[in-house]
Amino acid sequence: MRKSIATVSLSGSLTEKLSAAARAGFDGVEIFENDLLASPLTPEQIRDRAADLGLTIDLYQPFRDFEAVPDDVLAGNLRRAGRKFDLMRRLGTDTLLVCSSVSPHAVDDDTLAAAQLRQLAERAHAYGIRVAYEALAWGRHVNTYAHAWRIVEQADHPALGVCLDSFHILARGSDAKGIEDIPGEKIFYLQLADAPLMAMDVLQWSRHHRCFPGQGGLDVASLVRHAVNAGYRGPLSLEVFNDVFRQADAGHTAADALRSLIALEESAGIADLPSPTVPSGVAFAELATSDPEPVAALLGALGFVRTGRHTTKPVELWEQGEARILLNSGTATRREGTALTAIGLETPGPGAAVRRAEALLAPALPRRRTEHDVPLDAVAAPDGTELFFCATGRPGHPDWTRDFPAERASVPAGITGIDHIALTQPWHQFDEAVLFHRSVLGLLPHETVDVADPYGLLRSRALTSGVSGAGDGLRLVLNLAPTSVNQGNRAQHIAFTTGDITDTARRIRAAGTELLSIPANYHDDLDARFEFSPGELDTYRDLGILYDRDEQGGEFRHFYTATVGRICFEVVQRTGGYRGYGAANATIRLAAQRDQRR
Repeated sequence: MRKSIATVSLSGSLTEKLSAAARAGFDGVEIFENDLLASPLTPEQIRDRAADLGLTIDLYQPFRDFEAVPDDVLAGNLRRAGRKFDLMRRLGTDTLLVCSSVSPHAVDDDTLAAAQLRQLAERAHAYGIRVAYEALAWGRHVNTYAHAWRIVEQADHPALGVCLDSFHILARGSDAKGIEDIPGEKIFYLQLADAPLMAMDVLQWSRHHRCFPGQGGLDVASLVRHAVNAGYRGPLSLEVFNDVFRQADAGHTAADALRSLIALEESAGIADLPSPTVPSGVAFAELATSDPEPVAALLGALGFVRTGRHTTKPVELWEQGEARILLNSGTATRREGTALTAIGLETPGPGAAVRRAEALLAPALPRRRTEHDVPLDAVAAPDGTELFFCATGRPGHPDWTRDFPAERASVPAGITGIDHIALTQPWHQFDEAVLFHRSVLGLLPHETVDVADPYGLLRSRALTSGVSGAGDGLRLVLNLAPTSVNQGNRAQHIAFTTGDITDTARRIRAAGTELLSIPANYHDDLDARFEFSPGELDTYRDLGILYDRDEQGGEFRHFYTATVGRICFEVVQRTGGYRGYGAANATIRLAAQRDQRR
């Protein structure tokens, strides 16, 4: 289906918004009236600019507070509409969005509303224009799509139909299945937006917190499916009011918007994409560093050994158990310090994973390699992290470890693998990152968790492979730090698994490496909250081990190393089926890391 986007969904001037929509690959746009009014271009110039970019202008909006009003108000409204029809003819668009009235002049009279909307449609018809009537969720008398359709049906004019807006329908909890009772030819337009589930005034919710489909909690896919079943064949159009999108780069937002529509078509069952090839775990984590000695010393204290060097690049492979770290000293600058720049994802079919990524507009990354280097495909995540699709040791697939001739074997010393990787996202890309990992990689997003940081609020959301995320598959945690924390220092961490956390902590400390110091008040509180075996809590206090227990009795023990550059390491031990990430301890950890940096 054709894909469109409302200019209100993007930041910048109208010309910047049109250019961003065209570069992303949209077919058309809705022109939001304020964007046109603020533009120095004439309507004819806007029409020509859109045409030069390959965009149609699918809708002009909004026209407010028209129906069910006294005769003197109606006369003014019809005069206003006539001016808009002249404008639309110059602009080259044939559909006007009319919102259900919120005016105090409007009365609760469906017959009057239908008669006046018929007058409007009759005048629009003379201009070759259609009127799409939309029920605002906060409309004075008409606030459901079913009510709007009854009025349109009563008005009975070929130039009058309905506009269905997923936010207005789903935010009120309306049953979208009733859409299938509306003739498809009378559904003039379909506007789409998702939103996180929030308990707040619907008007404020709508104006500040909408997001692209797949980024929130509304079932937009089912609504689209019902509209298509009814016979709707018009564009899928995004109308998203979002404070972050209004400030973010328009080109980046437009690309994310189009990805959301492609994924939505798949979810709604109206388009086929290459099936997700869900990663099963982490093949490697790559750290770029201008000074490898501190991080190499830290890895050594954790029990890692350098097992190989890349045949052509300044990259070292460090291993312990199934945990593999690449140290790349050829790409980082001293100003950036040490940072996590790439993740190798164990993928059953790397080729299929690449095809799906390309279908969902994930930018493929070119690689400089010699003819002897193992070929690996990679795409860029929204935050710039490189994601490599790997099939380590799988017959019939290139094995990236061949680029690292063995120097020595790793000796098991407590760490068995990578439990999860936490990535702090730029402030304007958190929702985009969730959609990217959900749609491109097929990961399951879990509920968003808010954590108090000493200088703000940190949002965190985990994504895992598998249906429940309970197994040993891939676990990623996306964090959105407070702006004061996020500027120029986006801390990340890699969490390793161990079967005996106290033994691992003692060994690391014996190697001369200090662990993150945890305040005594924290362990005093643990003593009040949980019962421990004799001496257990004293051990945790001494080693700086944090502890959590879920309602099912699952336990989580973890500690952190010092931060090197923008990376720190966490060591975790899960028992009893614990699925979380120690969110109850995050505030303590963040404060302790702040104190350590001081």
